[in-house]
Amino acid sequence: MRGQDVAVRTPDALHTAPGLVRRRWLLPSALVTELDPDGAAGRRPRRTARDWAVDVTCFLLAVVVGLLAAESLGDDRDLPRALVVTDQLLGVLSCAALWLRRRWPLGLAVAMIPVGYLSDTAGGACVIVLFTLAVHRPFRYVAFVGGANLALIPLFFWLRPEPDLTYPAAVVSTAFATVAVIGWGMFVRSKRQLMLSLRDRARRAETEVRLRAEQAQRLAREAIAREMHDVLAHRLTLLSVHAGALEFRPDAPREEIARAAGVIRESAHEALQDLREIIGVLRAGEPDDGGRPQPTLAALDALVAESREAGLKVTLDQRVTDPGAVPASVGRTAYRITQECLTNVRKHAPGTEAEVGVAGGPGEGLTLVVRNAAPDGDVPHVPGSGQGLIGLTERATLAGGRLEHGPCQDGGFEVRGWLPWPGTA
Repeated sequence: MRGQDVAVRTPDALHTAPGLVRRRWLLPSALVTELDPDGAAGRRPRRTARDWAVDVTCFLLAVVVGLLAAESLGDDRDLPRALVVTDQLLGVLSCAALWLRRRWPLGLAVAMIPVGYLSDTAGGACVIVLFTLAVHRPFRYVAFVGGANLALIPLFFWLRPEPDLTYPAAVVSTAFATVAVIGWGMFVRSKRQLMLSLRDRARRAETEVRLRAEQAQRLAREAIAREMHDVLAHRLTLLSVHAGALEFRPDAPREEIARAAGVIRESAHEALQDLREIIGVLRAGEPDDGGRPQPTLAALDALVAESREAGLKVTLDQRVTDPGAVPASVGRTAYRITQECLTNVRKHAPGTEAEVGVAGGPGEGLTLVVRNAAPDGDVPHVPGSGQGLIGLTERATLAGGRLEHGPCQDGGFEVRGWLPWPGTA
């Protein structure tokens, strides 16, 4: 797996490595500073204890190799003194330059090409720098520097033959060692890229899980809010209608006042109970299965009767043979749509007659129509959020159906919906 071929579109990667935005391939955010520090605008993390231990070990190893090479140079009496001193000076500088190999691996590797050609004591440092380049830079840089080193090996042993090996053996063994160092460095790079990529994926997976959980919670709260609107708007409208009747007709018969007061008390009690259940769901974070049963299509008769008691003229055309056979989710959605529509009629078209029609069967779906006539005279403005019909449309869409609403030609208003009813027609 090559880290430069891993395309990532996460914001973290773009913020962490702005210099990589213009490149064709993007590394994961965790790989940028570790494997491509130049792309991170020169920002590098501090050396860890492990980094210090590796750097000290590499420095000491290069020094040991340089001392062995210097000893062999001292035994060669044919070499000029100036060449020996120059060789050892370049070896010392190369060992000291190893402390910069993490910061400038490519530049240091290019500079070590002529140094390795001129100095035997810099051989260990050259190998370590080449390995560092293979670990920290893409293959195109390694191929350039490694190819230059391989091309100079025959020339090096032709000018400075190895006394213990033949010319072909020296060239082949050194070339093999160079390729092995490059291959080892690329293997280490690939392994680091794989581990860091898996770590970055794990972090992204955790973030996605958290976002999905938050989204699920938000959707649940939106569903609860729609339920609260549908239920409490109906109850509070009943309270408003009966309270208004008591206010404008204080001389009403005692029986009518008592009936209105009873409806107000019962509606207030129902509203408080519904609100208590909804608050309980919000606190628990999940639906309460032990609460009151949810309404179904069979409860439409009770809903219409309750609206009639509130003074609304309603006619129900029930053409479903067995309302109890309607799936619970479909029946509950149809009930909530009818409840919201009747509430809107009482609020925005008081005194008019509403018609509720329900028809359908298994396989053909459930059709629901709620229509009201145009109101007579001026209708007082009733404040509202305007979210009721939007919520009904969303509820029908989530149930797999559709909902249409709009004014009629006679000035009235119609809401027409269709809900799926699985089964064989």
